[in-house]
Amino acid sequence: MNAIITVVGKDKVGIIAGVCVALEKINVNILDISQTVLQNMFTMNMLVDIKNANVDYAKIVEALDKEGERLGVSIRIQKEEIFDAMHKI
Repeated sequence: MNAIITVVGKDKVGIIAGVCVALEKINVNILDISQTVLQNMFTMNMLVDIKNANVDYAKIVEALDKEGERLGVSIRIQKEEIFDAMHKI
């Protein structure tokens, strides 16, 4: 099962590394990643595979919330099927 992760916040060193380490700890694989900085605002979108995660979805959300607080950014995750359903016309 795939999910979409969105990270937004003021740019600073270590955001990508922090998110990637947090995902590695719970065995979530990054399939694709896109990031940019717009006038000192960092934005990143990730497509991740959560089917082999060593924790349930609620714990993934909790781990990313905790890492977002540590980094001072907003990290949100949404299951791909929900994301797709929201964007169908």
